[in-house]
Amino acid sequence: MTRADGESSEAAGRDGGEVERAVGLAFRDEWGQVVASLIRVTGDWDLAEECSQDAFAIALERWPRDGIPTRPGAWLTTTARNRAIDRLRRDAVGAAKLREVAAMADDAVQEASPDDETVPDDRLRLMFTCCHPALALEARVALTLRTLAGLSTAEIARAFLVNEQTMQKRIGRAKQKIKNAAIPYRVPPAQLLPERTPAVLAVLYLLFNEGYTATAGADLVRRNLSAEAIRLGRVLAHLMPDEPEVSGLLALMLLHDARSVSRQHDDGRLIPLEEQDRSRWDTAKIADGIEVLENALRRREPGPYQIQAAIAACHATAQNTTDTDWPQIAGLYGQLARYLPSPVVRLNQAVAIGLAEGPEAGLLLVEELIAAGTLSEYHLLSATRADLLRRAGRLDEAATAYREALTHATTDAERAFLQRRIEETAP
Repeated sequence: MTRADGESSEAAGRDGGEVERAVGLAFRDEWGQVVASLIRVTGDWDLAEECSQDAFAIALERWPRDGIPTRPGAWLTTTARNRAIDRLRRDAVGAAKLREVAAMADDAVQEASPDDETVPDDRLRLMFTCCHPALALEARVALTLRTLAGLSTAEIARAFLVNEQTMQKRIGRAKQKIKNAAIPYRVPPAQLLPERTPAVLAVLYLLFNEGYTATAGADLVRRNLSAEAIRLGRVLAHLMPDEPEVSGLLALMLLHDARSVSRQHDDGRLIPLEEQDRSRWDTAKIADGIEVLENALRRREPGPYQIQAAIAACHATAQNTTDTDWPQIAGLYGQLARYLPSPVVRLNQAVAIGLAEGPEAGLLLVEELIAAGTLSEYHLLSATRADLLRRAGRLDEAATAYREALTHATTDAERAFLQRRIEETAP
């Protein structure tokens, strides 16, 4: 096998299980890079995805015979590129495009090597293209999952509770918009990077949140989505090490995800923070998140993701609810409100104040939010008020507030939790 094919030094005749594991690992780690490389060369998103899929299928056929390459990504990129050349030749797309692809030298596979800091990784180009502000937010998320994470259209459709045809059209329109609007396949120039990076971070955080706390349906948690968001966050943090907010988002996702396993009973019932078994929290992931956060904070360029990660760190490092530094969390929410002056941030601050200064203090802020009317359909507003009333011993009022929250809850787990609270507080 040639150097461009991936320098296979593994013995031939691997058992099927080992090859399948190797291909699965390569898919997880290399899919985005392979697709991104082909998009850069061919300019054809559909062709890039199809030929990348073909390359992984060919790997399942050849690796048992030829051995697992020492550099699977290079092997897969070369194979996918060759498939693209064959397709272009067979489909007679045009001599100019065919020459452009065929002229790609074997060592061009290594063009985006992390060791060469002068050339941005193709995945970074792809991420900024998928998350271009000219695209609708839902299209950015779907396109990111399809091209960078390698999820099928059916998987993305199931994740966001739409049918496959609807999702296919959504992704198709996004690709067409990129073509028609001539959205460049590149990392924005330095002067535009600060204003474009938040769009990428917003997509990753939306993706994580949809996995961590599903907005609708029977499942409270969809771990495949949150795992993909973290994986893409690691890629972005590696490619943009000088952007502290990128690291802040990665830290935030890691710290939240470390606690996800304890948020539900085996039967799907929601477990509130104060009742969670903290011995089940992933201490390695917490340590990882804190290290990432501390590295970001050393740059002394604070931002909303770093502040939210600091709040998550307060929770993740506390032995129990009583031991939690609620005054610090309340103060951090006050800082966060300067960046994100949203009523949801104020609601979270009310919770922290209620636990730091007493439930009546928190209720004062909640009543202000109710009077403003901006969260009238948000079930957590009524649920927060109900919880503070319960802590204050005002059980009849709490039961009424829990009933109101129940009318707006969107997941089965949340509805079951609120029903339990109603039974606990109702006379």
